[in-house]
Amino acid sequence: MLSTIGILSPGDMGHSVGNVLREHGLRVIAYLGDRSARTRALAREAQIEEVPSYRALVQEADAILSILVPAQAIAAAELVSQALRETGARVLYVDCNAIAPQTAQAVGEIVTRSGGRFVDASIIGGPPRDGYTPRIYASGSDAADFAELTNYGLDIIVMDDVIGHASALKMCYASLTKGSTALYAELMIAAKALGVEETLIAEFKQSQADRFAGIERSLPRVPVKARRFVGEMEEMAKMYDSLGLTPNMLAGAAKVYDLIGSTPLADRTPEDTSPFPTLDEALAIFVEHLL
Repeated sequence: MLSTIGILSPGDMGHSVGNVLREHGLRVIAYLGDRSARTRALAREAQIEEVPSYRALVQEADAILSILVPAQAIAAAELVSQALRETGARVLYVDCNAIAPQTAQAVGEIVTRSGGRFVDASIIGGPPRDGYTPRIYASGSDAADFAELTNYGLDIIVMDDVIGHASALKMCYASLTKGSTALYAELMIAAKALGVEETLIAEFKQSQADRFAGIERSLPRVPVKARRFVGEMEEMAKMYDSLGLTPNMLAGAAKVYDLIGSTPLADRTPEDTSPFPTLDEALAIFVEHLL
């Protein structure tokens, strides 16, 4: 039975998931010694209890949910793995990150070699909020144990016992959502740089009205998440390459997000409630940062 849940790390998504679990009666803990001031503040906001070390985390938690940027997934698993070896704890480690199937398998090997149990999971949707809960897909032989958290406010869908399947689903799904956003950003930046954006927008409004409405709404907001999307696109490219498919589309998307993430617009935090720039204002700034 799961009664204490560890969160690695209580950032935008992690603290929201932790808050849901706490509100439904579970004890939620985190080690924050290597986390930023902002993450610490989010943990306090969600009333997540701080523990003094990774050793304490693995000893006190029944399950640990790893919710990080993709580039940190391996390192986080290694830190927990070291604590597992030192303590002999047998925690359930659930990797919820946007990573390629082969990365999920590597994380699973790190954890299980040290005595832990492993579940591959992927989150489809944004952070939980009033009236909304993202779906969490899970695979692996211990996925049913993780699915206990469905009784505590999460929406968990068990797929099968194959490590990598939940991550594969996320990679394919986000190839559409975040991959297409990168394409929209690139073509609009090109149109702005070439001086044809006004004519292109007029044509879009006539022949692609619904799609352009999404572009106009989403692109000014993309910089807030662009930096973390770089690693996610690189994980997608890794997956496609392993299948003998081209990695170039998603590797290109990573470069688009890298460009957007290099602009001052990417310094904005989710707590900033000031108006977003217009599409034209955002495009002008993106173009300024072209090489």
